[in-house]
Amino acid sequence: MPIPTEPIGSIPRPQALIDAMAEFINGNLSQERMNALYAEALQNTIRRFEQTGSPVITDGEQTKPSFATYPLQGANNLAPDGVVIPFKDAHTRQLPRLTSGPLSYQTHAENYLKAARKLTQLPLKQAVISASALSLIYPQGGLKDYPQDAFLNDLVAEAEADIRGCFENGAHNVQIDFTEGRLSVKIDPSKKLLRTFIDLNNRVLDRFTAEERRHVTGRRAIIREWRKSAIVSGPELFNRDVLCRLQDAISYEFG
Repeated sequence: MPIPTEPIGSIPRPQALIDAMAEFINGNLSQERMNALYAEALQNTIRRFEQTGSPVITDGEQTKPSFATYPLQGANNLAPDGVVIPFKDAHTRQLPRLTSGPLSYQTHAENYLKAARKLTQLPLKQAVISASALSLIYPQGGLKDYPQDAFLNDLVAEAEADIRGCFENGAHNVQIDFTEGRLSVKIDPSKKLLRTFIDLNNRVLDRFTAEERRHVTGRRAIIREWRKSAIVSGPELFNRDVLCRLQDAISYEFG
């Protein structure tokens, strides 16, 4: 019996694209040339995915400036000295810090989906960043004219729009990246912060009614957590706090 499979996460970028992105950041490469290299990497990723026979494919996140902060690219109310997220292989990602409100996504994931759709007829999965990850850009000291509750309300609305836009543009399913789950337990071993993250993500998912979920039958939003690290208690925690709220199109994966 065949085992259902589909790709999850990013696909390594070709070295030429990595080098070009560095040159672009340093002002040594034109936007036109950068766009051409993005398009080439995207087309190559789609073609190679099609050759694998996978029933569902992705764009490999080849053209995102960052899997975590793509919605913020171009925003003018950010500083570069935000929270640092460590990864298991010892590399880190530093988030920006919000300097003023309101929060507004500058780019939605549906734009990446539309670009990939032009290149394939296969079902496409689209990755989005979780609301809980972007909640970390709010400064610990707060913002005088933009209280945290207002920020979280805006964030939940934007995260919903990010998912909904993908479904409206034909996504087979949506993967919500939850890499900050590991970080939350390092910061707070009691897992209170993890539960806060879960509750925030559920605020987003609760905006999808049963009727809307039936409308996207066969599609699902996936939140990833790393069971192998033994940092979290595995699916039991999520079964109690998360899975009971999800029906039909919405599911979780522990990879």
